[in-house]
Amino acid sequence: MELRKKELKYKGMSLEELQKLEVREFAKFVDSRRRRSLLRNFQATEDFVTLAKKKIENGKKVRTHIRDIVIVPQLIGMRIAIYNGNEFLPVDVTIEMLGHKFGEFAPTRTRTKHTKSGVGATKGSRAKSKK
Repeated sequence: MELRKKELKYKGMSLEELQKLEVREFAKFVDSRRRRSLLRNFQATEDFVTLAKKKIENGKKVRTHIRDIVIVPQLIGMRIAIYNGNEFLPVDVTIEMLGHKFGEFAPTRTRTKHTKSGVGATKGSRAKSKK
């Protein structure tokens, strides 16, 4: 039995077909909120794509503070470091990320780690000295 590698598609289009599309044409394939964002900021998105390609060609890392750019097909395969307010988190852009925003892949809040309660947090520990 032969295992076939499943070809990844987005809304019925292959990656090669998607990468030929311009940002405005790609906007027709995403949901309404992302479409409005893309059409409003298409120039910023195109500028970011060209800047990222130039940096990668020069062997530099792509780092950005811009968390509201919608991921377009031209960004697939790039490794982009997205700022989360504290550090730059490296993200490999894949076809499954199309139509999402950068900020979704760089969480700004850390998970709460629940450990033992501190001194004075419970009635039994109030009697203990705080020094």
